[in-house]
Amino acid sequence: MHDHRGHPLTSDRTTLGDVTLHHHSGGSGPAVVLLHGIPKTSHHWRLLVPHLTPDHAVVVPDLRGFGDSSHPVDGYDVATLADDIAALMATLGHQQYAVVGEDWGAVVGYQLAARHRDQVTSLTFIEALMPGFGFEDHTLLSPENTQGLFLPHVGFYFMPDLPELLIAGHERELVEATITGERTVPGSAPAEVIDEYVRCYSHPDGIRSLLSVYRAMLTDAEQNRRARQQPLRVPVLAIGGNAFIGSRNEEVMKLLAQDVRGHVFNCGHDPAEEVPDEVAGVLVPFLAP
Repeated sequence: MHDHRGHPLTSDRTTLGDVTLHHHSGGSGPAVVLLHGIPKTSHHWRLLVPHLTPDHAVVVPDLRGFGDSSHPVDGYDVATLADDIAALMATLGHQQYAVVGEDWGAVVGYQLAARHRDQVTSLTFIEALMPGFGFEDHTLLSPENTQGLFLPHVGFYFMPDLPELLIAGHERELVEATITGERTVPGSAPAEVIDEYVRCYSHPDGIRSLLSVYRAMLTDAEQNRRARQQPLRVPVLAIGGNAFIGSRNEEVMKLLAQDVRGHVFNCGHDPAEEVPDEVAGVLVPFLAP
């Protein structure tokens, strides 16, 4: 991962209680932390980072259980994942920072903004469904969902033991099918990117960590509903891809925050890898002091 000058970002590991988080950092200025989704890692942000480092100190971690971070047995609910990031940013000396999250990283980002209100200055919420606020509607099979956004894997991942048994040895097939099936921009998932994600999810505990996130989603829904009792006051930018979640990101965030603006790009589920220059064109002005 490189900055706008082509210089590699620093790579380090920080131990925070029961977890050790791997993270990249670079640039200078107001801090921004970038949170990846599933089945991705911090590598997801490599094309967007050079747009941010001219004016921002960028921190790009692997979430608990993902990438090159450690894989604790538990702690995969979004509140704990958010507290990990708050602890990391404090340890790195960032007292305030903007949060940019995509997919599950966006849900973690919401909890981070809700739980650490004095530290988070803004939230960018990219392509995510929110447990407790409509996510569950898309896990039910119906004629409407099969033509829209049906998520059959969620129920499967909740089953004990069987997913681990069936996925073992097929991490590449799972990652490749998920990544390519959710994108519409040709060439946005080259072989070397798939290889990097497969490397991380082939870790002995990689799939267990992924499944642990899904198995915590009912707890996440409760946490999100509690957080809604105090709507976010920081500015929120809701970004969607028109072939996937699209404007529903903005609709959900308007239930949870007071100051929300939205933007939908012509792409699938991964705007930062599909149309990074276009995303930067909206994100950089939003992050400007």
